[in-house]
Amino acid sequence: MANISIWPGSSSFFPGDTPRGLYDYDVDFQTDADKVANFCARRLGYPLVDIELQNLNFYTAFEEAITTYGNELYAYKVREDYLSLEGAPTSSTLNNSLATPNLGPIVRLSEQYATEAETGGNVDYRTGSFTLTSSIQDYDFDTFATANGITGSDIEIKKVFYQPSPAIERFYDPFSGTGFGFVGMMDAFGFGGFSPAVQFMMMPLSFDMGRMQQIEMADTVRRSNYTFQIRNNKLKIFPIPKSGDQGAKLYFEYILKSDRLATSIQDASDKITNVSNVPYTNPVYEQINSIGRQWIFEYTLALAKEMLGYVRGKYSNVPIPNADVTLNQSDLISAATAEKNALIEKLRGYFDETSRKSLLERKSQEGDFKQQELNKVPMTIFIG
Repeated sequence: MANISIWPGSSSFFPGDTPRGLYDYDVDFQTDADKVANFCARRLGYPLVDIELQNLNFYTAFEEAITTYGNELYAYKVREDYLSLEGAPTSSTLNNSLATPNLGPIVRLSEQYATEAETGGNVDYRTGSFTLTSSIQDYDFDTFATANGITGSDIEIKKVFYQPSPAIERFYDPFSGTGFGFVGMMDAFGFGGFSPAVQFMMMPLSFDMGRMQQIEMADTVRRSNYTFQIRNNKLKIFPIPKSGDQGAKLYFEYILKSDRLATSIQDASDKITNVSNVPYTNPVYEQINSIGRQWIFEYTLALAKEMLGYVRGKYSNVPIPNADVTLNQSDLISAATAEKNALIEKLRGYFDETSRKSLLERKSQEGDFKQQELNKVPMTIFIG
């Protein structure tokens, strides 16, 4: 049987002793590397039993434990702040950056609603028109699209500007003094956009509103009301255009469906677009506090225990005079697996307890408890 290398009882770290060299030149890492090797060896039973590991094995476990700690930490930070980070530059690392919550991504998500509500958004509204023809009610948006080099199915109509003159322009107010017995003077003198009176009897404003609604209702019931229908990209207008409407323009607003799709996808090769390119790097070991370092030491021990189990699995039976010694491979591996899982769960639970949501909930509860305590203080009566 080949000779099994065992822990010599001490070690001396040099840069290059770890497989990836992520922290080799960190002074605190160099100092703690030998401490953690000694810690793990003693926890595994040295010097009472031989430990079939060398210093390089302990250094490897130490490096992996720090990296695992950093991965868990920054995965939590990404979950906590991603909505505020999305769209930010990837040019600089975020390890020591303070992420302030902002509404930028929410506004970006809301632009689609602003487009549909006609209050903004990120899709251009375009204007088109039909030239009215006497006695013709139906007008084809596909014909308009073809004439303008647009695919008919790409047009989505948003608004048709087809309505009668405002009721206020046809409102004769018997309680006002204009000097004329009719309302036509409003347009004749260019006052169509103003109130129809120059002096008033004190009537409530609701009276004017009721009269205007009456005029509009009369247009709907007693006259051929101004309206339209859009079906299968065809526009039908009511009433039928008359000879006096010949050559008039009927305007409408529309968007291109392709514009909507184009604005939903942007080239952002230098921006944070998913959790994989959030610019967090491996942690700086010297900046990890004692709480984190204790977790790293314990996780290093679990990794060392796992490695020792695999090593002893190769030499499961060691011959000695008149007997064989069976090594505890399965016990070491099962214990190491359980300890690793428990440490990861413990770390994630700690991060969850310090999340923004948990801290705000705790702060709210503290405020409630303080208020309950203050309510028990006797209320004194002041006598002046």
